[in-house]
Amino acid sequence: MTGFNAWLEKIDSAVWGVPMMVLILGVGLLLSFRMGFLQFRKLGKALRYMVHNESEGEGEVSSFAALTTALAATVGTGNIVGVATAVVVGGPGALFWMIIAACLGMATKYAEGLLAVKYRVLDENGKALGGPFYYIENGLGPKWKWLAKLFAFFGAVAGVMGIGTITQASSITAAFNNVFDPNGAHVAFSIGNMSYTWATTIAAIVVAGAAALVIVGGIKRISDFASKVVPAMMVLYVTFAVLILIFHASEIPGSLVRIFQSAFGANAVAGGALGAMMVAMQKGIARGIFSNESGLGSAPIAAAAAQTKEPVRQGLVSMTGTFLDTIVICTMTGLCIMTTGAYDAALDQGLEGVQLTIYAFGHMPWGGTVGAVILSVCLAIFAFTTILGWDYYGEKCLQYFTNNNMAAVKIYRWVYILAVLIGPFLTLSAVWTIADIFNGLMAFPNLVGLFGLSGIVVAETKSYFKRLEAGEIDEGFGKKK
Repeated sequence: MTGFNAWLEKIDSAVWGVPMMVLILGVGLLLSFRMGFLQFRKLGKALRYMVHNESEGEGEVSSFAALTTALAATVGTGNIVGVATAVVVGGPGALFWMIIAACLGMATKYAEGLLAVKYRVLDENGKALGGPFYYIENGLGPKWKWLAKLFAFFGAVAGVMGIGTITQASSITAAFNNVFDPNGAHVAFSIGNMSYTWATTIAAIVVAGAAALVIVGGIKRISDFASKVVPAMMVLYVTFAVLILIFHASEIPGSLVRIFQSAFGANAVAGGALGAMMVAMQKGIARGIFSNESGLGSAPIAAAAAQTKEPVRQGLVSMTGTFLDTIVICTMTGLCIMTTGAYDAALDQGLEGVQLTIYAFGHMPWGGTVGAVILSVCLAIFAFTTILGWDYYGEKCLQYFTNNNMAAVKIYRWVYILAVLIGPFLTLSAVWTIADIFNGLMAFPNLVGLFGLSGIVVAETKSYFKRLEAGEIDEGFGKKK
């Protein structure tokens, strides 16, 4: 089994290696230049569109609900654990490169949302279907359908094999266990050398049951839940992060200098600056991409369900997801780790992963226990909404791959829920690696589609803002611009 795991690790390293990161950043840079860095120029308008839904247009849910559904899958353990891992392995400078990747990723996410709406189709029940598989097939042409099928296959497997089930369910039950039975005193049962507490067992049943109640209801129930819970959880997490930064305000300037110096290897020993910079860049970019999913092709599946008649408008709404996920939440996490001394504690005490964030939240004015509980609650909610969002992605991928075979989709749905239930009791590291591999493999077909359709994205963008300037589009609020 050790040899099999090592083989999978090699594949994972190849899939998520430098070429993939260069490809993702390259597409983001290409789109940014061709649209005049629209992600910065139109960010204010995008944020207004985000909270102001259109009343007309095809689609099943509001633009805001579509965004929160995407955020439900995007904002997850990566914002808490992924940032900490990047900072420990890549140094404080990893946070700088994570933000740079997100800035380019906003352009990618914009293009994904635009194309998702432009090339979506309606089924016999009037439900909107869209995503990379449709803009690859309908945008690039039927001869590229094999690439669209490839994306759909990778997406369906990635969802059920761990990215949306096992890893997330394990995070939730671990959070429950840390709060209610941190010493593992109350054992429910054992499998081999592994013992599982009643807290873990009960949490697994509750999470699977709650997920089933929401998932069986489809996109409308998922979006209704996400539109209420996702904004609340983000506000809760950011609020406590801001409180930590307020109480450590004197440390912020020094932390920012340290982050910038580390990003360019300024603190490395002589001759090692370039190597340190490359490590910081690689870890920061990789974790940033994994957190906000820009370029992976997952978010446009949710964007396609938005009730809108303007692809550009939904593209702008979609790109706010990357802004909120990485530039706001991940930055908050990174700054909390730096200003509270968690990073230095990691170097001295060997802390890693979520331990760093727990250490940082332990420096709240109410004490470490309160901070640990708050972080556990946030982690559990983040992970649960990721379960919901990735089920929707997986179902739509399978629906396309099987030519709209709804019987297969219903089976997938229950297999997905079963994976959530048994996830906390699985210990095979191979499951996590396989999920990472298929998640990364989704990106290649999607990036090919984005590159090939970049001219369409630019043309649609110019047309929209030209019509908007001429007063031909009613934004539905305030003065036309």
